[in-house]
Amino acid sequence: MSNFARVLVELKSERKRTENELHRIDDAISALRGLGARGTNGTRTARGMRRGPRRLSAAARKRISMAQKARWAKFKQLRKAA
Repeated sequence: MSNFARVLVELKSERKRTENELHRIDDAISALRGLGARGTNGTRTARGMRRGPRRLSAAARKRISMAQKARWAKFKQLRKAA
């Protein structure tokens, strides 16, 4: 019976090692899939699933625009004073 138990333990450890190797291979495949996603209209998550394009709300675009205008106004004012 001890031979049977030993074989069982070895098989379980082999299964665990194989599962770990499969996870590494899956991660490598996901990484390579991400490299090919350039130029598409969506991005990919860490697991390679497709996500739609990110969109800003009108309010967010307006805040960004106003902040940039304020930076330019400050820059122009400093340049004018110099």
